[in-house]
Amino acid sequence: MSLDPARLQAMANAIRALSMDAVQAANSGHPGMPMGMADVATVLWSQFLKFDPSAPDWADRDRFVLSAGHGSMLIYSLLYLSGYEQPTIGDIRSFRQLGSPCAGHPENFLLPGVECTTGPLGQGLAMGVGMAMAERHLNAVFGDDLVDHRTWVIAGDGCLMEGINHEAIGIAGHLKLGRMIVLWDDNNITIDGSTDLSTSEDIKARYEATGWHVTSCDGHDFADIARALGEAVADERPSLIACKTIIGKGAPHKQGTSATHGSPLGADEVAAARAELGWDYPPFEVPADILGDWHSTGQHGKEAHGAWAGRFEASTHKAEFARRMAGELPAGDIMGEYVAKLIAEPQKVATRKASEMALAHINPQLPDTIGGSADLTGSNNTKAGGIGPFTADDYSGRYVYWGIREFGMAAAMNGMALHGGVIPYGGTFLVFTDYARGAIRLSALQRVRAIYVMTHDSIGLGEDGPTHQPIEHLASLRAMPNLLVMRPADVIETAECWDIALRQANRPTVLALSRQNLPQVRLEAAGENLSARGAYRLKSANAARKVVLVATGSEVEVALACAAQLEGQGVGADVVSMVSTELFDEQGTAYRSDILPSDCLKVSIEAGTTFGWERYTGTDGLNIGIDRFGASAPAEALFEKFGITADAIVPRIFSKLNG
Repeated sequence: MSLDPARLQAMANAIRALSMDAVQAANSGHPGMPMGMADVATVLWSQFLKFDPSAPDWADRDRFVLSAGHGSMLIYSLLYLSGYEQPTIGDIRSFRQLGSPCAGHPENFLLPGVECTTGPLGQGLAMGVGMAMAERHLNAVFGDDLVDHRTWVIAGDGCLMEGINHEAIGIAGHLKLGRMIVLWDDNNITIDGSTDLSTSEDIKARYEATGWHVTSCDGHDFADIARALGEAVADERPSLIACKTIIGKGAPHKQGTSATHGSPLGADEVAAARAELGWDYPPFEVPADILGDWHSTGQHGKEAHGAWAGRFEASTHKAEFARRMAGELPAGDIMGEYVAKLIAEPQKVATRKASEMALAHINPQLPDTIGGSADLTGSNNTKAGGIGPFTADDYSGRYVYWGIREFGMAAAMNGMALHGGVIPYGGTFLVFTDYARGAIRLSALQRVRAIYVMTHDSIGLGEDGPTHQPIEHLASLRAMPNLLVMRPADVIETAECWDIALRQANRPTVLALSRQNLPQVRLEAAGENLSARGAYRLKSANAARKVVLVATGSEVEVALACAAQLEGQGVGADVVSMVSTELFDEQGTAYRSDILPSDCLKVSIEAGTTFGWERYTGTDGLNIGIDRFGASAPAEALFEKFGITADAIVPRIFSKLNG
């Protein structure tokens, strides 16, 4: 679509007016960024972006990511003006108010045109990397007829300062993701003031050094903006366009200053901006001719969508592509045959190895999976089932060598999952969820199916010592809403946990896996996935039940040893494997009361902090764990030192019973 500069200016000013009006009405928000980037966004939307407002989830649409999510009124204005069903002008009027889909920062689950939740700076750009990776992989599998689109990102100075930016652009440059284009709102302003206060780096040189194409433009010159975007589209490398802009452009007394960054302009400045822009219309009103120009921006995308739909209907890949983009698993039982084999031929292996064994069964059956590790492939055991590497020379590969980029890996996994068509999993040590936590939190908030394979899950990792031994991590991850944390005890539970994780269409999973070998504690067919209950009775008391031992992971073996000693002294003891507190909490009251009855001593055993276990053991229960940092020594010595053995625990149980 080609319009003369005057009409483009009117379209851009509509963004500015809606943005300053909404922020002013809410008395909260960031008007400066959308006002500064309005001209760039207008050129992108009218001349380059492939989208169909009537089909926000069309599989081959371009992905648009507002990484600088504080400027949320930019995307809300763009969606409304270009003809999406939502947000309505009423939604924009109630910007940042309870119940409005126009939240303070863009939320992917509130508005169909919002591709991902942004706001934590840098993560939107990193998710864009994952989207670009998913696009190239699906293109390699299904071809140009079904998959041929770009990922566009608007990012601010903050996005480019955050450490995750280094991780994200490094992998994008290495993989030559030429379908990714970042529009940098280069306005030299942060909340504190000029960027000179905090940085003097050459950002463009940094991007060039990581293999990116870099160009610049005057962010308020429509022809120059179009030139730069055209250059980026033509280049085979990922592109950074430094769009030189004036933050808050149009506000005559505040533009170019941090005063427009995180606060309303104020009634007087809004009025002055209307005069400056020649915007002689009431708040939240856009004239019909300008709205008509905006609605026409989607015409090219609608035509492209129609042509794509014809190719899709004729494609031999139609059913498989539709299944994968819908996030549906293939019909049938993925793990049943494998679990039956394990029952017949028991295995004593670390659960990280059990995970590799499960993946060797899953990956050939499920082409959706894309795995990887943050430089710990041999430790996480995440490469299995014959999958080859995902590289710049072969995007059909399904294994990503992420390098030492835990945060970048996790954020890109979110982008992959949000793009659709793939199920990402990635590994590192459980202790390094600290490095990835911001992205794991966004996985949970965005309701995506990302699977985190976190190995070396306790002091059982041994000699690497306290820096590598997770203590508080399980408890802190369990505290995160909508995150499924599972810690399997053996090879059977690990297989069951993988089956559960793959079926979580609307939440991420953390698999906490051991370094040390563990015996197979499940030796009989159950006829169901017992781990799906969250907790189940692994062993019933022989004598009259006085104790219920609740354990997770490697400590289930310890609980069974405790039960044997207790039964030998006439004390009946159940052993409960608590694979997942979240899944257990989702069970009915009757089931939970049966597993954790009120008429006996409940004892938790987990080689981590005891924080939180009183929810299950009660105030009169016994919580065995480690409420300090670990030490460097072989695993057996550490479990003995910290009292995570039957010989240490059973006397404490008798003391409690006889107390």
